[in-house]
Amino acid sequence: MFTNKTPWIILLVLWMIGSTWWHVCKIKQLCVDDLPSSTTLPTVAMPSLIIADGDRFRLDMAGNFSFAKSGANANMSALGGSLDSLTAYLKTTGRTMEIRGYYASTEANTSSFPNLGLARAEGIKQYLVQQGVPAASLTTKGVLQDDLTFTAAGDSLYGGLNFVFDGADSASPVDTTLTDLTTDTTSTATAPATETVAAGITEAGLAAKEKFTTVFEPIDLYFPLGEANYIKTPETAKFFKEAVAYLSTHKEKKLVLTGYTDNSGPDDVNLRLSRDRANQVKARLRQSGISPDQIVTDAKGEANPKASNDTREGRKANRRVMVVVK
Repeated sequence: MFTNKTPWIILLVLWMIGSTWWHVCKIKQLCVDDLPSSTTLPTVAMPSLIIADGDRFRLDMAGNFSFAKSGANANMSALGGSLDSLTAYLKTTGRTMEIRGYYASTEANTSSFPNLGLARAEGIKQYLVQQGVPAASLTTKGVLQDDLTFTAAGDSLYGGLNFVFDGADSASPVDTTLTDLTTDTTSTATAPATETVAAGITEAGLAAKEKFTTVFEPIDLYFPLGEANYIKTPETAKFFKEAVAYLSTHKEKKLVLTGYTDNSGPDDVNLRLSRDRANQVKARLRQSGISPDQIVTDAKGEANPKASNDTREGRKANRRVMVVVK
């Protein structure tokens, strides 16, 4: 039975419902469906950190350093391990190492150093010196790199540092297996290979061998050991120029990035590394003009080797990202 109080009761219930919705959806932001349908949250994969001194020393970490945009202080919480083995190596061998810090021209330099990259490198140098590494063993350098990728959340830069030992080819240190850092222990069985790789070839040499024919024919991208950026060549530039033009008028087509590794290390680690490599390339393509919806990443780990994993050169050839339009 309705009374003269009924309208007030209904209004009170409606007010309570509205207040609850506002608190949950607008204040606590717990209503996912309340986001506009066009909202996208870009993600950037954190590249793995590899520090290598030829065949003498190698440190692999699943994580990496990170920096706030325009920040000089490194966040080491996501490294996934410690730098103890690096500090021990530097203290006992007398080897010298250059720490290179990267920065973008869009960042503000509020440090006392000439550029933000040098400030980042000096911060890590001071950390290593505090751990007992002789200061004379370390040099620093700032490098301007305007294609650095920052995440949306916190304007974070993943990586931002490179470590180069004196006398080592930073673009292609001699590869080692994860099980033995002093000798090249390889299987006596010959793995199936589709390509013979010249002895002593570097990742840069492998990249130079890749030739562009059409965007529908795969081309492989190679990475300098310990770095997240693939090696650019005139042939890769042709590929991406044609891919951008084609995909802009064929929205149903996709650019497929497939990451691969060699057979060093556990299968699950290799699968993750291959996915990271593919995602690194995707992150670099964000400003290329290709719609993010038209970029697909895949991870194969050590599957489908391009060359034999029984040689160092073969393993270099297998650490790649294959790109093709489908």
